[in-house]
Amino acid sequence: MFDLQEELKKLPHAPGVYLMHGEQDEVIYVGKAISLRNRVRQYFRESTVKTAKIQKMVSHVTRFEYIVTDSELEALILECNLIKEYDPKYNTMLKDDKSYPFIRVTVQEAYPRILFARRRAKDKSKYFGPFTSAGAVKETIDILQKLYKTRTCNRNLPKDIAKDRPCLNYQMKLCDAPCQGYLSPEEYQANVKKALDFLEGNDKTLIKDLEQKMKDAAEELEFEKAMEYRDMLTSVKAIHQKQKITGEDTSERDIVGFARNEQEAVVQIFFIRAGKMIGREHFYLHVPEDEEDTQMVASFLKQYYGGTPFIPRELHLPVSLDAQDEKEIEGWLTALRGGRVRLVYPQKGQKERFVELAGKNAAMILEKDREKIKREEARTKGAVRQIEDALGLVGIKRMEAYDISHLGGCQSVGSMVVYEDGKPRKHDYRKFRLQMVQGPDDYAAMKEVLMRRFTHGLAEQKKLADEDEKTLGRFIRFPDLICMDGGKGQVNIALEVLNELKLNIPVCGMVKDDHHRTRGIYFNNEEIPIDSHSEGFALITRIQDEAHRFAITFHRELRGKNQVHSVLDDIKGIGPARRKALMRHFESLEAIRAASIPQLVEVDTMTEATAKQVYQFFHRGTEETLDKQES
Repeated sequence: MFDLQEELKKLPHAPGVYLMHGEQDEVIYVGKAISLRNRVRQYFRESTVKTAKIQKMVSHVTRFEYIVTDSELEALILECNLIKEYDPKYNTMLKDDKSYPFIRVTVQEAYPRILFARRRAKDKSKYFGPFTSAGAVKETIDILQKLYKTRTCNRNLPKDIAKDRPCLNYQMKLCDAPCQGYLSPEEYQANVKKALDFLEGNDKTLIKDLEQKMKDAAEELEFEKAMEYRDMLTSVKAIHQKQKITGEDTSERDIVGFARNEQEAVVQIFFIRAGKMIGREHFYLHVPEDEEDTQMVASFLKQYYGGTPFIPRELHLPVSLDAQDEKEIEGWLTALRGGRVRLVYPQKGQKERFVELAGKNAAMILEKDREKIKREEARTKGAVRQIEDALGLVGIKRMEAYDISHLGGCQSVGSMVVYEDGKPRKHDYRKFRLQMVQGPDDYAAMKEVLMRRFTHGLAEQKKLADEDEKTLGRFIRFPDLICMDGGKGQVNIALEVLNELKLNIPVCGMVKDDHHRTRGIYFNNEEIPIDSHSEGFALITRIQDEAHRFAITFHRELRGKNQVHSVLDDIKGIGPARRKALMRHFESLEAIRAASIPQLVEVDTMTEATAKQVYQFFHRGTEETLDKQES
């Protein structure tokens, strides 16, 4: 039994994060504190003035827990991670927490590449963006690669120059083959510099190069190529035209606009780079009861910029943050960026007008998408509520479904798919290679999958509770409902595992008819009918199909991997490294079969003895003997 008053006495005078739990032991609020003792005690002190939201939240708290950190900054980072992980009811939450694409230029390499990126790696590459359209990013990269012929391969240059033949891009005149040493690093870098100029906002050089190439192609009567350059030129100019907002300086900033009503809020961001708007994006926020605008904007900044690969020098905000929040967020963003970041509240001039414009855009989006949001809510959260009603449950947020795939009992695999608020959470999907089960025993296979999943989860929860671990594990979150692919038998297997581990999680079975279509739900020893035209039925069908798809896709991947090099695996002295080197050098088994011993020896890591083994393997029983090769 949790003794609230006793636990309040034990709170330390230290920075950290606290988690409030509700009646179902779900996390309903996550917060951070400079002093855990002072902050958490405030919630339960009658003399403390509380907002309506806080009063309601406290009335549902059954227990709390906390994690001590070494600093306020560490507490802020952990708070962001825990809010994303638990999606607490009383925290402001991004409804669509997705990442947006960037262009990555690997300037740290002798022969840099121009690549598509979703996240920022800890390297010395230059990142440009974010961009709102993945298609636009890919089109831009395609234009730059075609014009400046930058490489796309992963070869280690200049170390691997001339170690292998050039790839197909060289044959198609899409790359100058630096892998063969056909041009110096200086020549290659000059082309990359032109690409960087364009990405930094100076498109004059690129437009000039395209116009010259179009003219040269036309003069040489290569009209098809001239038309291609013309189309590229049109695309580049279109990109330039879309950059409507301009500034007198060349600094980088994000302009944040904000609008809300009683139920929801929208944040609109304009991405300004080199004085031009290179993109914009909007985000929906859940609106907790009685939450102030300043608190919502602060929560948004922590969630969004905690996951984006690029942070600009300035953020222009529509409302002034609390002094403590401002100090913490500026310090945190500065640490993430590796350079000073300022929060700015424009009061006049062009900068103020930009923030107002972003706010107007947010308000328009809020009005325009109201009906769309209602439909999406019915399809997701509304569907979950229908399932709750059918099963007599409350508080279902996270649902996990499992499936098994095998071929005649061979290479058995398991899948775990996760849905939260009726939407797939693909980051939490998991695959299992079965280790203990032999033959086609679906019940034993499912038992192994569930036992591994929840044993891992319990161990991770214990580590977090013991403060041995401050990062969240891959299995730490448990579902509010387990969905088994099948009826009574599969449900009983799951209940057996949960009982053994002393876990209390509801389990239902997704029952199919004779045509392998979803028919209903098996729960508490009975099949519960559900309207086949309802959103709840549609969600159960989607979850069941997704678990099956994920399992069978993984199984096909494994089968493919095991078949690709099976012949080479039978040759003495050929392990994974040599097998890979042979396939990279010869590109096909037929080419390896046709190779002579001297040709085989040329392959990286191959010795003469191993080359003979390969040659003998492919020429057993033929007239082409080893003696003839050696003579």
